[in-house]
Amino acid sequence: MIKKFICIQCPRGCHLEVDTETLKVTGNSCPRGEAYGRNEVTHPLRTLTSTVKIKGSDIPRCSVRTSSPIPKEKMFDVMRELDKVELEAPVEIGDIVIKNVLGTGSDIIVTKKMNKAD
Repeated sequence: MIKKFICIQCPRGCHLEVDTETLKVTGNSCPRGEAYGRNEVTHPLRTLTSTVKIKGSDIPRCSVRTSSPIPKEKMFDVMRELDKVELEAPVEIGDIVIKNVLGTGSDIIVTKKMNKAD
């Protein structure tokens, strides 16, 4: 079976075709596209971006993301974990919210500095 993808590893956006049995990738212009195509068929990964609640700030939500891509099938489980989080202001960019979230090897980190409310 052939699966089709658009590569997101560079701005080129190559149209890839991957044979799910042999893992042969065609349509790529570089080795990164070949690796991306294989990974999309065998073990797709995604960077998750979201927000969590924060107390003591002027804004009620703080933006966060994974420090590295996580397995696509764990996205909803990680979102359920983020629903349980409530930070306390102040927080800095890069602060770790959850270390090694659900054993993925990726941390949830803060992406926006949030000061205490005046």
